[in-house]
Amino acid sequence: MRPTDARSRSTAANSRSRYRSAPLTALVALALAATALSACGSGSGSDANTVKVSFKQSTDNSIHVTDDYLAAVKKQFEKANPGKKVRLIPIKAPDSEYYTKVQQMLRSPKTAPDLVYEDTFLINSDITSGYLRPLDPYLAKWKDWDQFIDTAKTAARAEDGKTYGVPDGTDTRGLWFDKGIFEKAGLPVDWQPKTWDDVLAAARAIKRKVPGVTPLNVYTGKPAGEAAAMQGFEMLLYGTGDGTSDPLYDRTSKKWRTAGQGFKDALAFVRTVYQEKLGPDVSQALDPNIQTIVRGELLPKGKLGIALDGSWLPQDWLPGSGHEWPDWSEKLGLAAMPTQHGQAPGKVSVSGGWTWSIPAKAGNPDLAFRFIEQMQTEANARAWYIASSGIAVRKDVAADPSYASAQPGIKFFTDLVSTTHYRPAYPAYPKVSTAIQEAMEGVTTGDASVEKAARDYDEALKAATGDQVTGP
Repeated sequence: MRPTDARSRSTAANSRSRYRSAPLTALVALALAATALSACGSGSGSDANTVKVSFKQSTDNSIHVTDDYLAAVKKQFEKANPGKKVRLIPIKAPDSEYYTKVQQMLRSPKTAPDLVYEDTFLINSDITSGYLRPLDPYLAKWKDWDQFIDTAKTAARAEDGKTYGVPDGTDTRGLWFDKGIFEKAGLPVDWQPKTWDDVLAAARAIKRKVPGVTPLNVYTGKPAGEAAAMQGFEMLLYGTGDGTSDPLYDRTSKKWRTAGQGFKDALAFVRTVYQEKLGPDVSQALDPNIQTIVRGELLPKGKLGIALDGSWLPQDWLPGSGHEWPDWSEKLGLAAMPTQHGQAPGKVSVSGGWTWSIPAKAGNPDLAFRFIEQMQTEANARAWYIASSGIAVRKDVAADPSYASAQPGIKFFTDLVSTTHYRPAYPAYPKVSTAIQEAMEGVTTGDASVEKAARDYDEALKAATGDQVTGP
């Protein structure tokens, strides 16, 4: 989130990616020969020999990665399972409308697909509503499940301990920086900050020595939505403390944590960025289109020194994307976001992603899981990660040299998986996220001090969780 998630697969790289590997080329060739999408439609009822697959289709007509990939897997599946058919049901809509449409479909066996694409940002809402089926009986018999990294397995694990989705990749976050701006500011082009102070020091140097550019972008406030909470605040929060406990949620008591010192320190970092005018103008920072502005204008045009952002940015710069930037890997450097004081493990990332889930009212759950198995062969998984600029959650693919070299930056962001964190995306999380965004906005505009923003967060947290809170 896709955050979608803070991000969406709708920004996936198009089928003309110059970083495409040989396995993906074969998949696309199959996709072009397939006629799957011409007969898409939700229909009603269930055919025992047909698996219905619902997914989010890009709202950009030039981007067809998901469509092409699923059409190719459909052809493979039907060839391997004579007499069985796949009906692809694309939903072309922005994230919020996609979530609404999916929930409407899941309510009735007449409209429920057999397989649905779920954003980990909201999957627990569908689990709590009883819309999804636990996959544990299938996973216990599926040998490939052992290839999935443990942290990724938790992305679709609910409070009941059961798993409700198979992740098709993940994302990580770090610091993107403009090497040309760094040279002008007298900063090293192999920059690797060790503490928050190092990040702020670089931003201050850029402000002093390179006029006319924005030194540092940290997403903030409600207009940026989950991008503010996930790319911005949580990348700071999870770098505080000693890393032994989740600073947002206590999994032992199953309660949400009120604002502690780490929470306040994260807010203070955001306040410093905007109080010292190290970030975009507040009006621009609170523009709902700030993510598009950063990816499509500020970074490509050399107007931003440092961006705290996600692994998926190159999708926006590929041929046909509308913001083509073929030499981005020469212009930009990558650095891990450091922990607050450089304490172990020294770097921090936060991850999200999407999973494939089987609705509780699916007519053909067994066939649906067989389709998941087809999607998640090692070759198909590798092709998908490369096509979508996703980060591998399969250990065998992550270790494959052809994956690691498929696109600039992919190894860097994959290596962050070992120290990444997943949001406690339980049913209350969307409201908790909104409370975080409000606290950030208060210190960004100067309408609230760090202490007041933290107190307001605690009150909003209690309301959002039914007073299911504990101390920091």
